[in-house]
Amino acid sequence: MKEGLHPENYRPVVFKDMSNGDCFLSRSTAKTTETIEFEGETYPLFKLEISSTSHPFYTGKSKLVDTAGRVDKFMSRYARMKK
Repeated sequence: MKEGLHPENYRPVVFKDMSNGDCFLSRSTAKTTETIEFEGETYPLFKLEISSTSHPFYTGKSKLVDTAGRVDKFMSRYARMKK
């Protein structure tokens, strides 16, 4: 590999999917202050809200998340415009 290609802080980082707890190791420059024990080693931890193990596109499970009735509000507004 060509020398000097990656930044100095390019290192192994554990990414944790907070929706299902799945972890995977990759290299990154992501800034983080937390660490985790993973496969017998201590690595920096970067928390994700969603990854390929929990995303509906990759899992094949579609899930509609409705927070505070936003979908209902949109549908009622759209229905009024349609008339």
